Amino acid sequence: MKIIVGLGNPGKDYQNTRHNIGFMVIDELFSRYKISSFKTKFSSVYSEININGEKVLLVKPTTYMNNSGIAVRDLLNFYKVIPEDLLVVYDDIDINFSDVRIRKKGSSGSHNGMKSIVFQIQSEDFPRIRIGVGKKHENEDLAKFVLSNFSKEEMNDIKESITIAADSVESFLKKGIDYTMNNFNKRN
Repeated sequence: MKIIVGLGNPGKDYQNTRHNIGFMVIDELFSRYKISSFKTKFSSVYSEININGEKVLLVKPTTYMNNSGIAVRDLLNFYKVIPEDLLVVYDDIDINFSDVRIRKKGSSGSHNGMKSIVFQIQSEDFPRIRIGVGKKHENEDLAKFVLSNFSKEEMNDIKESITIAADSVESFLKKGIDYTMNNFNKRN
């Protein structure tokens, strides 16, 4: 079993913000697999699909970003999934705008959602997909920046990044993390 988690904040106020790029990727996957029914449990909205004979959960935590780890911990514990079978998709301000980067494991960096996950599951050994959402201006508040919407001009590039990230999730599920890193990281 694999668990794919897109990070974001629930509610219409946050729907198109930079911080919700993880939710946008999960929504793209919901669309690809024509998912219209969802479960709400484990402080999450999720649906189950089957890829290559393996059960896959597509998850959007409802805990708000800074507590994402609570939902992830509860899902991993209930389904008895090891961290290596978890994939987290999230926004990153430290890589170039619209770049998609895949890593096998690593630190949480400055991302509070990832800090929460690492703390709650006590591991950094899980794959992740980071999407560059831009860099804040010098005197701009970081929280205000990541909770801002993309401009109309930015949305064209971000839509392409969402597609690439969703493709890379499917690659991870079908061919594994090493293949996915080798084939998707070189695109940028």
